[in-house]
Amino acid sequence: MIRHHRIEARFVTEVPRDLDSGVLYISTEYGTAVHRCCCGCGQEVVTPLTPTDWKLSTHGNTVSLWPSVGNWNLPCRSHYVIRRNRVIEAGPWTQGRIESEIRRDKAAKASYYSQQAAGDASAGAQSTSHDGAQVPEIAGGWLARLLRWLFG
Repeated sequence: MIRHHRIEARFVTEVPRDLDSGVLYISTEYGTAVHRCCCGCGQEVVTPLTPTDWKLSTHGNTVSLWPSVGNWNLPCRSHYVIRRNRVIEAGPWTQGRIESEIRRDKAAKASYYSQQAAGDASAGAQSTSHDGAQVPEIAGGWLARLLRWLFG
C-alpha cells in the first residue's frame, strides 16, 4: 500500500545523505533520481536515468518517471508510477514476471551497450546503400533500424 501519494521533485547536484520522505532528488549531473520508498517503509530507492533504465520527463513544475518503480529487492515489494508528481500504485508482480523482466532488462542493456561500442569503433564509417549512395554507418536503436531499412 502506498503512503505517499504525491512526491516533490528537487533538482540537486548531489543527493543528500539524509533523504526526506515524499521527495524525489534528481541529479542530472550524475544521471540519477533517488527517493525514499513511497510505501512508507523508508528504504532508499535509486533509479538511474540512462537509455536502458528510467526516463525522467518534466511538465512545467512536475516530473514523471518511467517505467514504473518496482521495489522487488525490498521487503515491501512496492510497485508504483510517478506521473506529474503523483504516486500511482501499480499492481503486484509474480516472481515469474519479475524474473522475466530482469532477463529482458539484462538483454536490453547488453544489446544497447554492445551497439554503442560498435558505433564507437566505426565512428565516421561510411557504407553504401542499395542505390550506390554513401550513407553514414549508424550504430543502433529504432532510428538506426529505420535508416538501414530505408538506405540499406
